[in-house]
Amino acid sequence: MHEIGLIQAALSVALDHAQDQGARQIHRIQLQVGELSGVDPDALAFAFDVVSDGTLAEKAELELIPIPVKCYCSSCQQLFQPSDWVYTCPRCHQLSTDIRQGKTLALTSLEIS
Repeated sequence: MHEIGLIQAALSVALDHAQDQGARQIHRIQLQVGELSGVDPDALAFAFDVVSDGTLAEKAELELIPIPVKCYCSSCQQLFQPSDWVYTCPRCHQLSTDIRQGKTLALTSLEIS
């Protein structure tokens, strides 16, 4: 379960930032989870509960923001959101391998006090 390692890394960044700011508690951590990131959101949430225990983030809310896949069609020069695992442009029906969004896992927001 690689989600434990991923959440440990994200939590480490959050804790470092909170400590640098003199915070006593982390209230909310927001992560963007790309559809193609290879991360299971349920496993990530479970790992967060385990890893955050005993830290400034132990009572924090973990907010996971799903990021859909978006591809670029070089024929139409348009971004599109594929409807299935075959990335076909809905306008011209050309296949696309140019994935522009949906692979990331990013810590985007942190609420501390």
